[in-house]
Amino acid sequence: MRHRRALLPTFAVATVFLAAACSSSAPHAEQSAAGGHSRQAAADDRPADGTDHALTVAAAPTATATATASPGGTGGPGHRAHKTTLTVSSYDSRTRRAVISDKPVKRGSSPTAPAPSGTPSAAPHQAAVGDVIASAPAPGAPHGLLAKVTKVMGETDGGTRVQTEPATLNALLGDDTAKGDVPVDPSSFTVDKLLPDVKVSWSKTGDVHAGPRGAAVPLGSLRLDVSAEVPTAKDAPVSASASVKGFVQVAPQVDFAYGGTGTDAAPGSAYLGVSGDWASGWAVKGRAAATTSTPLRIPFAKLHADPVLQVGPVPVVVNLDLTCYLQISADGKVTVDVRQNLKGDFKAGGTFGIGRGWTPVSSSDMTSTPVRASVTADGSVKTALGAEASVGLYGTVGVTADLAPYLRGEASGSVTTGDGGPKAEGSWAVYGGVDLSGTLRLQLSVFGTPVIQRSIPLGALHREWKLAGGSSSV
Repeated sequence: MRHRRALLPTFAVATVFLAAACSSSAPHAEQSAAGGHSRQAAADDRPADGTDHALTVAAAPTATATATASPGGTGGPGHRAHKTTLTVSSYDSRTRRAVISDKPVKRGSSPTAPAPSGTPSAAPHQAAVGDVIASAPAPGAPHGLLAKVTKVMGETDGGTRVQTEPATLNALLGDDTAKGDVPVDPSSFTVDKLLPDVKVSWSKTGDVHAGPRGAAVPLGSLRLDVSAEVPTAKDAPVSASASVKGFVQVAPQVDFAYGGTGTDAAPGSAYLGVSGDWASGWAVKGRAAATTSTPLRIPFAKLHADPVLQVGPVPVVVNLDLTCYLQISADGKVTVDVRQNLKGDFKAGGTFGIGRGWTPVSSSDMTSTPVRASVTADGSVKTALGAEASVGLYGTVGVTADLAPYLRGEASGSVTTGDGGPKAEGSWAVYGGVDLSGTLRLQLSVFGTPVIQRSIPLGALHREWKLAGGSSSV
């Protein structure tokens, strides 16, 4: 099947990606991205009693400075991060070599955040060994960069070439604290259409919308409409052709928390997850056939966004992927004509605490309304219109989740022959439900927490309710 790629407007993507460094690397008073909260970037403004500093978490503005931290400071693994005019001009993910520059990044590429030292680096070098780089998407690092300088290799026309190794967020955030939920701009998603009949709509503030349903989509939401034919049983008549038609509408947000230095330089707590409002509606009609043991899954769209969170002075790049799919399992015997609308919310992620390590978080509250429901013959069918989500930081996946609202129909009956002729007796029922599953992955150690030795299941969340049913005796 030929894939088609739809890239949503670049001017909207720019509202999520960082644009240009905008402040001095010297300690200075800075205004939080959320507005109203002013704080010093220097390490010596930390209260003597060790009180945590609460950093604001918000969507990064279009022009945000990069942030850095250097070894030898107070306040945990590194001293408090601060802004700098330095950027990452280029990065090679294979060798982990970067070029650090004090030149503005060209329009269309994103600025970054390298780490200046406690005392200015000796000219002409733009970075020093031990500096930590926290960068928004940059050339060679499309998902952002979080790295530590291990060697200064010399000067190039583009800036200072350095060797790096992976770093962790606690090297930048130290004993500060931060917590926030940031909506993802729906226009920032790139969309790969995997089926021919997929339509994309979205709306955002400022009365900006796109797609055939854009004007009707709630602010901050992304909607995908799809219709597809599905396999039928070999012996099914032409009139029993099966199809699925519906839509998925989601307003995703990234949930982030960091709880300051705990023990062994690890954070006292941390959280990363994805949540949001969900709405979907779909109709299933015909006599579908797919094995009940191995459901047929048909992805119809893949979406990706790299929203940048402004955590105090630090740009934290979140990588969010969604794959929307149709799924069906049926025995090819039952004929259905069912439509339902569903709405609610969901949350999936991982939380870290001293003493208990990483533990999963998952919840979903959904309600549905059947518009039409009927099942004939003797058999079963189950369809889902769901989404797989993955959320990570700086190009490493930390949490995966699979949200699958579904519709299940079943019918049973028998035919007996007696003095009065054939007699049919049977019953049917239609159920709505939702499944939520997923895993936590070892890459969550990007917070600076102990490495997860194996993937941890989120734990299956399953809920089902009856929509309609009946019985007959003829």
